Amino acid sequence: MDRNLALEVVRVTEAAALESARLMGRGDAAAVDAAAARAMRRAFEAINADAVVVIGEGQEGEVEELHLGQRVGGGSDSVVIDVALDALEGATVCATGGANALSIILISERGKILRCPETYMEKLAVGPDGKGVVDIDRSPTENLKALAKAKGVYVADLTAVILDRPRHARLVDEVRRAGARVQLLADGDLSAAIATARPGSDIDILFGIGGAQQGVLAAGALECLGGEFQGRFKPLTNDQVGLLKAAGIDQEKLYKATDLVGDSVMFAATGVTNGHLLNGVRFHRGGAVTNSVVMRSSTRTVRWIEAHHHFDFKPDY
Repeated sequence: MDRNLALEVVRVTEAAALESARLMGRGDAAAVDAAAARAMRRAFEAINADAVVVIGEGQEGEVEELHLGQRVGGGSDSVVIDVALDALEGATVCATGGANALSIILISERGKILRCPETYMEKLAVGPDGKGVVDIDRSPTENLKALAKAKGVYVADLTAVILDRPRHARLVDEVRRAGARVQLLADGDLSAAIATARPGSDIDILFGIGGAQQGVLAAGALECLGGEFQGRFKPLTNDQVGLLKAAGIDQEKLYKATDLVGDSVMFAATGVTNGHLLNGVRFHRGGAVTNSVVMRSSTRTVRWIEAHHHFDFKPDY
């Protein structure tokens, strides 16, 4: 894939973030999500690529924009890619003025991103220090001890992030008994998973069950950052079991990042609200400031971008 494509794609996440941030705190999650999707779809037309959405906003007929199987991009067949995206990860969070809302795009070679349905996944995410050290089949206590040893710190120095859900009560209790600090998340485990690989984030490890599609996106980012992602599908209803069977997905298999996204990916994200990974959109007279990250797995290049947008000169995608 053309390395310049990554910098083109970040303009798409910026467009979605700017549009959705306008509705931050207004209390309408559906409206803010739809605004992000419309902006992302328009901005994608400026990208010279033949792209197919393999993880998107929903099924065709259920959503207007960025549905599964939709072709996006400028139509050139010179760059053939698959796209996994979330125009607004954390729509409810954004609508209520919370933290960790992001606009995200992951691109890979055609056929490499796992087309998984909307279901759940048990996840384990760490930064580069934990690569090859942790194992989702071990207990949280064992993983915390192994990670602390690899980092050269005490377990008490580690911070684990876990979604605040009733299903995680025993998990949270074990992590606390092991001696680690716990940060409970109302939403936004994707941002937290990626933040495990960002120096200075104060997040060391992510445990727990969350959205499977968000797991795929996090896996792509961690592949670029040199971290480690492990996941196993955990459907919570019979309908979700059926969706996995229809998709031909093995519920018992342990999936690592390359199983989910391939080994040549690009990832871009722009903050909508402040969070673990990025600052949110800040509006000022005549414009706004966005914070984004864009990265490539082939070179491990990571660019943190602060962009100053002047609306009088901004292109209308």
